[in-house]
Amino acid sequence: MKLWEKTAVPDPAVIEFTSGRDRTTDLYLAEWDIAGSMAHTIMLNKTGLINVAEKRELIKALGTLFERAVKGELVIEEGIEDIHSQVEKELTSILGDSGKKIHTGRSRNDQILLDLRLYIRKETDELASNIRRLFYRFQSLSEQHKELLIPGYTHMQPAMVSSFGLWFGSFAECLADDVELLKGARVIIDRNPLGTGAGYGSSLPLDRKLTTDLLEFGDLLYNSAYASLSRGKAELAVASALASVAQTLSRFSTDVCLFMTSEFRFIDFPDEFVTGSSIMPQKRNPDVFELVRGRTNLIQTLPGQITNLISGLPSGYNRELQLLKQLIFNAFIDIKECIDITIIMLDQIKLNENITGNPIYNTIYSTEEVNRLVKQGVPFRDAYKRVSAMLGKGKFTKTSINEYSHEGSLGNLCNREIAAIFEERMKCFSSKSSAELVGKMLKGV
Repeated sequence: MKLWEKTAVPDPAVIEFTSGRDRTTDLYLAEWDIAGSMAHTIMLNKTGLINVAEKRELIKALGTLFERAVKGELVIEEGIEDIHSQVEKELTSILGDSGKKIHTGRSRNDQILLDLRLYIRKETDELASNIRRLFYRFQSLSEQHKELLIPGYTHMQPAMVSSFGLWFGSFAECLADDVELLKGARVIIDRNPLGTGAGYGSSLPLDRKLTTDLLEFGDLLYNSAYASLSRGKAELAVASALASVAQTLSRFSTDVCLFMTSEFRFIDFPDEFVTGSSIMPQKRNPDVFELVRGRTNLIQTLPGQITNLISGLPSGYNRELQLLKQLIFNAFIDIKECIDITIIMLDQIKLNENITGNPIYNTIYSTEEVNRLVKQGVPFRDAYKRVSAMLGKGKFTKTSINEYSHEGSLGNLCNREIAAIFEERMKCFSSKSSAELVGKMLKGV
């Protein structure tokens, strides 16, 4: 069944190629397509385009389809292009002519826009929840190990005294900024496109504000032509936020792989959480973090892929936009799995408690000595030259660290302030599930 089919029978090869993987990937959208159809049905009745009996029949049938979708029993049959066509086929099979009225006043264009926005909104909220778990794991480790010193590196050379507390805490604050980007993407997503049709509105008396309220969108996507233009633009905003989270995980993974080497020996994991070699008995490989790094590096290419896909497209719908779906679906799956395994690994991390006792790190205390002289009244540049001369002559000996008091330093990590920023940014991530939206509409009818 093709909703666009007229008299000519489409060639099977054309249908197979243009449908792509929609018969499988569209199942991610099934619950949202049904929820959107319920809201559309209620609106059609209110505007007089269907009667009360038809509304009740359609809502009841959609409720049954929703239960099947939740149980994984709803499939897109052979010869059916997408989830929209499958839902309409099911309704027509159950209700006859009443089922055919479900498409009144809408196009597959605004349907897919709606489904994706509902899906992405919920996925974004769930991702934010996962990020919160990782954020507080980093903060907990930061507080727990705030006095455990490590060398801080610049240019891959030992530079200054740092701590595990500062290191773990830095990635927590990274996530706080990632959430801000995710929040911005969510604002773009949280607007209702239903009723914009194929990009030019409808002469039917649609009540778009009603469907906006029923589906609990923040606002309408107003201009019908922009609704089509927003396809790809909205995904790009989301992809950029996902890429930012991915970058945080990738850089942390690189640190872990480096810190596990025999040369560093800063951290380790139990044998059950590392892998080995088929021929080298000594190997203890950080495969988890190498794969996290690889998968998150691929996610960081997503904005570029979307930009290349949509660049140069004229206004209105173009079939290339179909390819956006799988990119977004895969990215959400990958980023969540990477966060989950990172939390598991952090629960097992073992830290070396005497890293700075190694003489090779004695020179990281040279800045401490400069600052000590400055506190005694020596001009900074003179203090710098004095310590530099000691280093050049090989006469510098390890001292002790000074008191760190300013915000964000070793002695004042400001984890509480960072958590307050994080929680303020998290307030917007609270959309209802498809089941909650459907339940509300069923109850209303």
